Amino acid sequence: MVVYVKCSDSPSQLENRTVNAPLLRYVDSLRTHGHRAARIDPLDLLQREEVAALDPARYGLVDQGKKYNVNGIVWTNPVGVDTETPVEWTLEQLTRHLRAVYVGRIAYEYMHSPSKTERLWFSHLLESENAASKTTDTAKERIHGLLARSETFDQFMQLKFPNLKRYGLEGGESMLPALDALFNISAQAGVEHLILGMPHRGRLNLLTDLLQYPARALFHKIKGNSEVPEDLGASGDVISHLVASPSLRYEGASRPVKVSLLPNPSHLEAINPVALGKTRAKQFSLLKTVPNPDDCFPGDKVMCVQLHGDASFTGQGVVMEGLSLSNLPHYTVGGSVHLVVNNSIGYTTPASSARSSLYCSDIGKMINAPVLHVNGDYPEDVAKAMEVAFKYRNYFRKDVIIDLIVYRRWGHNELDEPAFTQPLMYEKIRSRRSVPSLYEEQLMNEGVLSQETATNIRTSYKSHLTFELAQADSYVPQASMLQKQWSGIVWPASDQAEKHPETGVNAETLHKVGRASVSCGEGFEIHPRLSRHVSNRLKSLESGKSIDWATAEALAFGTLMLEGCDVRISGQDVGRGTFSQRHAMLVDQRTENVTVPLNVALESEGKLELANSSLSEFGVLGFEYGVSWEKPNILPIWEAQFGDFFNGAQVMIDTFISSGETKWLKQSGIVMLLPHGLDGAGPEHSSSHIERFLQLTNDRFTYSDHTRDVNMQIVYPTTPAQYFHLLRRQMKRNYRKPLIVAGPKGLLRLPAANSSLESMTTGKKFEPVLDDTGISAPDVKRVVLLTGKLYYDLIKERAIRPNAQNTVAFIRIEELSPFPFSPLATILSRYNNASEIVWLQEEPRNQGAFTHVQERINVVLQHLNIEGKLHYRGRDEDAVPAPGVAKLYQVQQKGVISAAFDGL
Repeated sequence: MVVYVKCSDSPSQLENRTVNAPLLRYVDSLRTHGHRAARIDPLDLLQREEVAALDPARYGLVDQGKKYNVNGIVWTNPVGVDTETPVEWTLEQLTRHLRAVYVGRIAYEYMHSPSKTERLWFSHLLESENAASKTTDTAKERIHGLLARSETFDQFMQLKFPNLKRYGLEGGESMLPALDALFNISAQAGVEHLILGMPHRGRLNLLTDLLQYPARALFHKIKGNSEVPEDLGASGDVISHLVASPSLRYEGASRPVKVSLLPNPSHLEAINPVALGKTRAKQFSLLKTVPNPDDCFPGDKVMCVQLHGDASFTGQGVVMEGLSLSNLPHYTVGGSVHLVVNNSIGYTTPASSARSSLYCSDIGKMINAPVLHVNGDYPEDVAKAMEVAFKYRNYFRKDVIIDLIVYRRWGHNELDEPAFTQPLMYEKIRSRRSVPSLYEEQLMNEGVLSQETATNIRTSYKSHLTFELAQADSYVPQASMLQKQWSGIVWPASDQAEKHPETGVNAETLHKVGRASVSCGEGFEIHPRLSRHVSNRLKSLESGKSIDWATAEALAFGTLMLEGCDVRISGQDVGRGTFSQRHAMLVDQRTENVTVPLNVALESEGKLELANSSLSEFGVLGFEYGVSWEKPNILPIWEAQFGDFFNGAQVMIDTFISSGETKWLKQSGIVMLLPHGLDGAGPEHSSSHIERFLQLTNDRFTYSDHTRDVNMQIVYPTTPAQYFHLLRRQMKRNYRKPLIVAGPKGLLRLPAANSSLESMTTGKKFEPVLDDTGISAPDVKRVVLLTGKLYYDLIKERAIRPNAQNTVAFIRIEELSPFPFSPLATILSRYNNASEIVWLQEEPRNQGAFTHVQERINVVLQHLNIEGKLHYRGRDEDAVPAPGVAKLYQVQQKGVISAAFDGL
């Protein structure tokens, strides 16, 4: 239900507010400070001091029987009913009414919002008669069923698997009716898809009940079996990371709502930005299919739901990064619903040591998100709070937080002893009855539920679990349980996987795209300095020569768009590019209107989304990874300002990008552009730490072509054409793999580092190894293998060294993972007279690619029956990628270049 409110008061209401100013201050104090006295803690451990602001005498209001005209001060009419008829209440009536709203088992924080509209909306909804709506008997029975089955499930698991860490929901069972209420009201409002990210606690309860995950599949996994078909070669994950994507039907809803619980790692809160990215991508897809996009807004059909723990919500910085994205262009999803399952303890740490604020939800105030605190002992109030939260989100399309205050009956897991560190808390917990049993007794006292019915619910569910356990050994997992297969996309390791698709494009199309990439329309005034950028691009297209990196990239984007692919590039200042090289978006110098030439001038089905991001790495990279999960025909790119800065997002790389396929059967076409190369800029602006990515690959050591099996592609291209083909290969293959690009910095405008248009045309492709075409192979005495921009320094140096011009060859390994055994062997076989094979790199020996390539190159040499081993030349080991002292850098770099020629 959408609630509309007036944003202005009538003259009579304004006059009444002036006359009764003390009463207004008292009412606003209840709205503002009522939460501090509310009964929201089931264990009564929160330090609740006397709240002086709630005493009417503080405002000179002492006569409880005195009547006041409360029009314009307190909402007394139901939502949708507007009347000017004066309403008179005594001070005692007014106090009783407002304390029932604001000092009960739900506490509201919304008065911190700078928006008058939002404050009026909340006060109107909460104080009107609608806020006091009663829970129907049918709804009560459904709540009871969820609670009873959850408790039965946890008891069954404890009985059958007493040594299992299952992170049960005991003490926090109200999470289930909270989510059920949210799913229900979402379906009624026309939401078609919910993207759900959550941690481990209570996950199994949610899966096996609301999300319809087969209990036999869970038991099959618990018994040590794989949750995925064994022939796929995946490693799987632990039980607390299992997933489901059911379509749930609710009475009264016109269609089912699909709930997709995403797989996640144990690193708490890391799933949040991934869920946001997937939600955004799904919304973007819908916008392209509706008849009138102007009638479809973010959040209409798709909603992101994020579950959190209280300690992690406060402690993990990615939470702040995700919140900061919530209202930004290209990142907003039309509002997320955040449910914090607040155990009042993190691992074994009490709240007093876990945060510096009163509530764990206080971080949400950075975006002025309203917060609803609710006592988990009262599941009906929990469901009501969730409905209020959804109504706010659905009307304002902004984030809202529900702080569900519960407790953990056991410790961090079922094998833990929490009384070691929280003896008083657990003395209270162990002396109290469970939430399901308390609610069951309440319903029996109300005559809603009989003892026989209550017993049958538990016994029948236990029988169901017993039957499912007996079926576990014969259960055969299906891949479709974990991942909906994308149309036309195959499993990477299958025989149908196409490793080397056509990536070249006919010259006419390249010309068309190139011209469109700098076409800004008549009357659009670009910056004077960009006139040269435009003219240079047009000249290079006309001549077919000197195609630079930015042009090659634009050609890749535009040709993919013509083929129906969407392209999204995200990061800090990506529209113009960190090095002012891209200029894929142009700004009118008079009006500051922005145009994206490829979207305007190129008639294509695909679209280019340039998402200039906040100063975030972890959150934004996670967001783009989530985008990559949604559909295969979108090319999601995250570009770091400098390659070094990816380390702020290392969690995403370790737990998602490098391992998502083997853990969860999740393919991803994410591209990471990491500007890389030592050029005297110091230790934090030089290296994308290629060695870290290489260490995370499952790249083979054996001589073979295993392109389809490797978990990540790691490349260091040295020409624009190579980059062009890499981007297109990413979309043209019939499977998806993450692509890590050690991108150019100094090469962006280096005349020697350009390509011909012909090298991007039909029949051309990415070459994993580039031979030295400027030398006669039989004369070569030393073969130098290397990667990256160092090549251009070396050929320049070779040209001025007479004794080296015919004796040393420089071979570039452009693709480091999967390692190009066969292409390298083919090229090395030409150098029969070479007496020495050298690996040269500008990174320190303990960094860069050497530790990865050393043994693999030796395997190639052995395959070719070449005697001797690979020799290293370059910088010694170092604690930093590059020195910060300019003179020292110059000395070191000169030594690296000289090392290629020493002894010749």
